[in-house]
Amino acid sequence: MSNTGFHSTSAGDVAYFDRAARFYDIFSPTSDADILAEGLAQADRPIERVVDVAGGTGRAAKAIDAEERIVLDASKKMLAQARGRGLARVRGDASRLPLDSESTDAVVISDALHHVGDAEESLAEVVRVLKPGGVLVVREFNPATIRGKLLVRGEHAIGMNSVFFTPEELARMLADAGLVPRVRNRGFDYTVAGVKRTSGTT
Repeated sequence: MSNTGFHSTSAGDVAYFDRAARFYDIFSPTSDADILAEGLAQADRPIERVVDVAGGTGRAAKAIDAEERIVLDASKKMLAQARGRGLARVRGDASRLPLDSESTDAVVISDALHHVGDAEESLAEVVRVLKPGGVLVVREFNPATIRGKLLVRGEHAIGMNSVFFTPEELARMLADAGLVPRVRNRGFDYTVAGVKRTSGTT
C-alpha cells in the first residue's frame, strides 16, 4: 500500500513536518484518549481496525484501544517517528487513500484536517474506505475563537497553507460526504464524529 503522489497536503506543510519530525512530540500535546474513545463509540459496528489519517508520529493512534492501528501520513520522517512507537505505517495522500474500499472500521483525523489541501475530496475518500456503520472522528481547532484566530495567523506566518473550519462547517461537510455527524463541543478544540450509514438507514 504505497502512494508517491502527495497532493492533498501542501508541499510546504509536508516539508515543515519533515523538518520538525524529531521534535514534534516534545512540543505537541498528547492526544486525549477519552475524547477519541467517545468518538469511536459512536460507530454502529465493532472497532477492530483504525486508520489515523495524516497521523504524523502516531500520537492519536497510540491513544486508541484497537486490535489494529495504522498511521497514514505524507511525511516520511513523521512516519519514521511512528515506527519508533511500534505502529503500522502507510505513506500516502489523504485525497487518494491507498486503502481498499470498505476496509476499515474507523478513521481518525486528529489536529490535521486543516493541513489537507482538499478537505472535501479527503472526506469522500474516508467514506469510501469506511465499512458501513464505521465512524470518522475529527479533532480540530475552531477558527472563530480568539485562540483559533491566533493559531490561523501563526500557521500562515510560518508558511503553512492551513484551512480551518468551524464545528458547524465541518459537521455540514461530513453530512455532505454521506456521514451522520455529531458535534461534541464548540470550543477552541472540538470533535465531530461522523457515522457511515448502513444499508436501509437514512
